[in-house]
Amino acid sequence: MRPFLRRLNPWIGRTEQRRSVWRRLTPPQLFVASFAGLIVLGTLGLKVLPGIYTGEPLTWLDALFTATSAVCITGLIVVDTATYFTIAGQAFLLLLIQLGGLGMITFTSIIILALGRRLSLRHERLSSATAEVAPHVRPEHLTRDVIIFTLGIEAFGALMLYLTWVPRFGWVESIWPAIFHSVSAFCNAGFSTFSDSLIGFDDAAPTLVLVAVLISLGSLGFLTIEELVLRRRERRAGRNFRLSLHSRLVLVTGGVLLATGWLFFGIFEWGAALEHLTVSDRIVNALFMSATPRSGGFNTIDYAQATDSTNFLTIILIFIGGSPGSTGGGMKTTTFALIVLVAWARFRGREVPSIWARSIPEETIQRAIGLAVVMFAAVTASIFLYTWTEHSADLGAGGGGTRFLAHMFEAVSAFNTNGLSMGITGILSEAGKALTVLLMFVGRVGPLTFAAALAVAAGQHEVSYRYAYEDVVVG
Repeated sequence: MRPFLRRLNPWIGRTEQRRSVWRRLTPPQLFVASFAGLIVLGTLGLKVLPGIYTGEPLTWLDALFTATSAVCITGLIVVDTATYFTIAGQAFLLLLIQLGGLGMITFTSIIILALGRRLSLRHERLSSATAEVAPHVRPEHLTRDVIIFTLGIEAFGALMLYLTWVPRFGWVESIWPAIFHSVSAFCNAGFSTFSDSLIGFDDAAPTLVLVAVLISLGSLGFLTIEELVLRRRERRAGRNFRLSLHSRLVLVTGGVLLATGWLFFGIFEWGAALEHLTVSDRIVNALFMSATPRSGGFNTIDYAQATDSTNFLTIILIFIGGSPGSTGGGMKTTTFALIVLVAWARFRGREVPSIWARSIPEETIQRAIGLAVVMFAAVTASIFLYTWTEHSADLGAGGGGTRFLAHMFEAVSAFNTNGLSMGITGILSEAGKALTVLLMFVGRVGPLTFAAALAVAAGQHEVSYRYAYEDVVVG
């Protein structure tokens, strides 16, 4: 017995040590590690799983690129998803998209709740940040409802797409494309089982409207969806319910961006990329072009042939992206709204930005401005690196201006996990692909979260003093 216990003690010690390391991980580190681990598993799966390719398997770099794009729900591809992968391969990509779209932390929380255990404080911090923004929404309820909303919306979207595509593809052939595109659209992934994405559906208004709705719901944010459901439930019961400032900002900002993009895309492409369509189809396509930059990643036009005005407006919308707590990427609609409110307050000579009889906390304003500055700096640096690593690439277009715009488009799309491209993803150099992988990963987990995960625990370097203030001239 004693020899057995002596052999057991080192094993117990190593187990406790591993548990100690796991517990010392900060929430940002755990969040980043969950995505990194899923990308590693996805890359290995793309290399070792049998029967997922129609031809030769991907190289290690292309497998890493594809897995990262799927997990980070970006949609940039180096091979044609429709022809390079079998249905089994496409199903594996869809699994990565679903896991990446909802987040591994959310799935962990769901498993814990399903087993009847309460969420730990650390899991509650990771799964939601609703305590101050929407105190009437309980984190454990939101975590459960994430799965309910996701599966319900995706199932409904798949059914509607299936019924829409039966006349085009048939009763059996429509099943898999409908499921794939519903999940991909709601998760804002941009992957498609059609080689030309949705260009072949530019005259199919029902398809475009359905996909646009799925993209918009996916980029809305689960907290806002939860509040809308609660509002409907409370009003049916005859009780008043006030949406949080967060949800109202999300809905108003998203609506304004959608309407603005719809108008200008229609103007820019009415006599250009949309010229061959009927008036009603042009209107629907302009709406779709406004919805898909919000991290959707599907396209009904060739952006390499679009006007510079369209491409630049698309870049702006991609940079803003979806809303917090959604499957969308980008700076987020609330960050954009807060920056606009700060500018408006300064223009009116007011110190504190406010809206709807509510003032915005200074700490929140500083976070928004800091996030915007960091993202702008990261995108600027990545554009510079693209122009360096891809300077000899033949883009098939004429001037250097077009090449620079394509590099800018690619950098913004990768970092904001959008997936739209002017057609240069497949011809990137190995250095360009590696840069894109890094941009997709950092953009998905968030630049501030990524930086926090790399930093040493804050408590080890906290100080109880500050330096003296000294002013500088601004403007």
